[in-house]
Amino acid sequence: MPAHLVPLAVSTLPESCSQCSLGELCLPVGLSNNELSQLDQLVTVRRRVLRGQHLYRGDDPFEAIYAIKTGFFKTDVLLEDGREQVTGFQMAGEILGLDGIGTEKHTCNAVALEDSEVCVIPFHDLENYSREIGALQHHFHKVMSREIVRDHGVMMLLGIMRAEERLAAFLLNLSQRSMARGYSATEFNLRMTRNEIGSYLGLKLETVSRAFSRFQDEGLIAVNQKHIQILNVAGLKKLLSERRT
Repeated sequence: MPAHLVPLAVSTLPESCSQCSLGELCLPVGLSNNELSQLDQLVTVRRRVLRGQHLYRGDDPFEAIYAIKTGFFKTDVLLEDGREQVTGFQMAGEILGLDGIGTEKHTCNAVALEDSEVCVIPFHDLENYSREIGALQHHFHKVMSREIVRDHGVMMLLGIMRAEERLAAFLLNLSQRSMARGYSATEFNLRMTRNEIGSYLGLKLETVSRAFSRFQDEGLIAVNQKHIQILNVAGLKKLLSERRT
């Protein structure tokens, strides 16, 4: 059986959406108890995705979107020359699968960068519930808007920023997202390889390595394999503010 056809481990949810520690990231605020109960009926299945395993592949039928409960993913597309172009990195509390809404087929691959779990949200059911729960529809539109803004941010990275600026923006973005989840804003592990970072930022591996080394030499960060400590947040931000002035 091809690797992408191996069934993912499936389990029922041991906790409801209303009890989930990531609820503030995934769910709209201000829902009534009745509305929360309806959402608990919408999200009833969780899937385990082991490191290196695909949650879905490009051209797979679009049936659901996925809220990341634990773990870390990358999305990528296969280029005509056989290379993989990384299009994004997603962490706990974020949504995967929105790429399939327009064509009813996924347009990219979603791969776990560490052992992960996702909550399965059947899209047809989500549409039905959104008609009944106005706040849910509004929240879903906000999620889609964030994806559009993030895409625009990547286009800006690739279009006008130098290598060091791209890496600084990337690290600051990870810092902000980590802090939003209650984790340290200045210390975290990179789940992705430097080659994958380069693919995402439009840089060669050697350029990424040089930029990391420069940041470390200048006291902006400390690097121990995949562990990153940001020593000078203001210094990283200054690299970006200089571009705007």
